[in-house]
Amino acid sequence: MRTLRRLVADDQGSATVLGAFAIAALAAVLVMVIYVGAAVLARHRAQSAADLSALAAAADHAAGESDPCTAARAVAAAQHPSAEVVLCRTDGEDVLVSVRVPVDVGSFGVRAATASARAGPVE
Repeated sequence: MRTLRRLVADDQGSATVLGAFAIAALAAVLVMVIYVGAAVLARHRAQSAADLSALAAAADHAAGESDPCTAARAVAAAQHPSAEVVLCRTDGEDVLVSVRVPVDVGSFGVRAATASARAGPVE
C-alpha cells in the first residue's frame, strides 16, 4: 500500500509528457487544416479555370470557329497553376468543359481537383 501511494504521489515529469502530446496533437490538426485548405483552394481554381475556358470556347463557337476547344485549352493552360482540359465538347450552341488542377496534399501525394462548366448564348 505504501509503495502504491508513493508511485501515485510521484508525478515528476508527467506534465512535460502531457504537454508534448498536446503540442503534437495541435501540430497534426494544423497540418490537416492546411492540407484541406490547399484542396479547397485547388477546387476553386479549377472552377475558375473551367468557367473561363468554357466562356472562351463558347465565344469561339458562336463566332463559327471549327474547333472552339482550342481556345478552352489555351485559357486553361494560361491559369496559375496550369489547368488541364480533360473534356471539351459542344452540345448544340453550348460548350461543356471539364478541367483538372493538380494539388499536393503532402503524404497523400498529388491529387487532382476537377471542375466542369457550361457556356453558351443566353436564350
